[in-house]
Amino acid sequence: MELQQLRYVLAVAETRNFTRAAERCHIVQSAMSHRIKALEHELGVQLFARTSRRVELTDAGAAFLPSAQASLDAADRAAADAAAATGRIRGTVTIGVIPTVTAIDVPAVLGRFHQAHPAVKIRLLGGSSDEFIAAIRSGGMDVAVLGLPAGQPPRGVRSQELVREDLVAVVSATHRLAGRDNIALADLDGEAFVDFPVDSPGRAQSDVAFRDAGLTRDVAFEAVDTSFMLEVVRQGLAVALLSRDAIPEDADVHILDVADGPSRIQYLAWSDFNPGPAATALVEMMTDAHHDLFTRR
Repeated sequence: MELQQLRYVLAVAETRNFTRAAERCHIVQSAMSHRIKALEHELGVQLFARTSRRVELTDAGAAFLPSAQASLDAADRAAADAAAATGRIRGTVTIGVIPTVTAIDVPAVLGRFHQAHPAVKIRLLGGSSDEFIAAIRSGGMDVAVLGLPAGQPPRGVRSQELVREDLVAVVSATHRLAGRDNIALADLDGEAFVDFPVDSPGRAQSDVAFRDAGLTRDVAFEAVDTSFMLEVVRQGLAVALLSRDAIPEDADVHILDVADGPSRIQYLAWSDFNPGPAATALVEMMTDAHHDLFTRR
């Protein structure tokens, strides 16, 4: 059994297609099929059920996959540790970033990181804070930038608080409140809202604030992209509660401070179980970048 065979199996399992898997692994399809068949013969089981149009994992293949992934991860870590011992860092680092991150200029940091460690492959994923925390705990992610309600710090991972911020109300230029700069949460009673999906950390702080104020609200629009949220606001369809720093200066909307409104904390989180050299270097660089950004403000 060879590591390359395991990589081929994982590629086919992810793509459910031998042609696309072969393209991903930069090998001709016939050679990949031959190598996987040889592995199946060695194991004495069929990993994939395949026809000319369809490829699926068998029960044996599904059972084989987690250990195959763990073996590849261990091999990659061994290579990274060996390189680190000579002063070089290599391997793969996976980072998750919420759509409303403002505490770190992530693209700029990744650019500097790539220049400093060109042998490290960077994987950048979008999603929600709870997904990232679970991924870090399971070993599927190295570093993440999170946004969580005050009083609900990430658990089961190492973390550093980056910034606390009060969310602002965002309304259209023609909204009834557009002539004001400061409001209370009760002033938004009866409004339709656009917010992140229900039960997501990005929405939790607003739900908590309304509940604590004894108010209910109608979230008529759900989205994961702030640019879409702002467009819904701009059209006069709803009100949003967002970080001020996440709103472009040319958004053509009106921003109001909310005296008793929601607040959130952004965190940098990473694995607390034997982080690799690449992850450690990225955490250090992101921490420094955050410090530099807020020192200039």
